[in-house]
Amino acid sequence: MLSSQYSNFIFEAGTDEAGRGCLAGPVTAAAIILSPALSKGAEADTESAKLLIDLLNDSKQLTEKVRERLRPIIEEQVLSFAVTHLFPSEIDEINILNASMKGMQESVLKLNVVPEFIIVDGNRSLNAKLGLKNTTGKQFTIEEIELLKSIPNQSIVKGDAKFMSIAAASVLAKTYRDAYMDKIHEEFPMYNWKKNKGYPTKEHREAIRKYGPSKYHRMSFRLLPEQLKLDI
Repeated sequence: MLSSQYSNFIFEAGTDEAGRGCLAGPVTAAAIILSPALSKGAEADTESAKLLIDLLNDSKQLTEKVRERLRPIIEEQVLSFAVTHLFPSEIDEINILNASMKGMQESVLKLNVVPEFIIVDGNRSLNAKLGLKNTTGKQFTIEEIELLKSIPNQSIVKGDAKFMSIAAASVLAKTYRDAYMDKIHEEFPMYNWKKNKGYPTKEHREAIRKYGPSKYHRMSFRLLPEQLKLDI
């Protein structure tokens, strides 16, 4: 069973992202603050809460069917949640690691309750690279940067398999991103994003080879495995 809290603060937010290794589409981040009852590890008093406690895990360990079942339960049961897409143009400008972190920072800022503590999946502080001077996407204000700096946070390796709030954030990030990829699949069905969600499958790369990249591809990524060769 996942732990409900890392700190002793009531309003502890967990955050995670999905789609970092994809060749196309956004990287999507989510942040969640559990309800006070869940954060205190209280016994579930509704069927939905019981399902959340019983089924919740790292999104990668769950089937698509279970993730989709959990999404509305998470949104109903938590105190606050927010989801953010960072699109390929921004990923290409600031790189995928910075974009993943920025997406989580933006999601924290969108919460309707200011967290007292933040736990983040991975090994990088949430305060890393605040206020990047990129030309695309959201620009942080000085007040937003100071707010993020003021909230203590802890990175936790494989935190999505250890803490409820991070696991819930991973489920929301994954399901919201999958829904977006299903939508743009209708515009570019030849890449079969409805199935591969933009990950570098053999089928996806063969489609890139045949049709070239789309406006949704990350041009800073190695879209095809071959290195360019010059004919001399």
